Amino acid sequence: MPLVKNPPLSPLQSPTPRQNQLLAALPAADYERLLPHLELVPLELGVALYESGGQERFAYFPINSIVSLLYVMEDGSSAEIAVVGKDGVVGIALFMGGESTPSRAVVQSAGYGYRLGPSALKSAFGEGGELQHVLLRYTQALITQMAQTAVCNRHHAVEQQLCRWLLLSIDRLLPQITASQGLAAAP
Repeated sequence: MPLVKNPPLSPLQSPTPRQNQLLAALPAADYERLLPHLELVPLELGVALYESGGQERFAYFPINSIVSLLYVMEDGSSAEIAVVGKDGVVGIALFMGGESTPSRAVVQSAGYGYRLGPSALKSAFGEGGELQHVLLRYTQALITQMAQTAVCNRHHAVEQQLCRWLLLSIDRLLPQITASQGLAAAP
């Protein structure tokens, strides 16, 4: 399958790290400390940011892309356990103390993100403060998403699973959705 090119960024879409909600939640001092270490990178459809059992070389903060976290079984089959978009970060093992991860991270929707090297992330996280608090809260939300995904995959029909996946994707891509009760109720 050919890879889809990343959408071009126009001058009206000048990317900034604050387009990622975790980075946007940081106080100015914490944000300014990370800023010189953040690098804008394309996240191309189908590219694996890391493999199951491998080391995470960077943390990725998507701004207009989605990354699927997949759990890979011994036989090579896999199942999606979470999706990360502008709301989060890919690479929590870097600040949670893990040397490797059991999941595989694959770009599901092409776009851009900011990557941060492990030394800058570990240093800032180790200082405590708001960055540590924001990342720990996000980690709890990611664990909750994984638990909800497991329950949904086990107990819901395929149509319900698709609806859940679509809603998660929309939440992570679009800045907002405007709808009225009348529009939602229309046949």
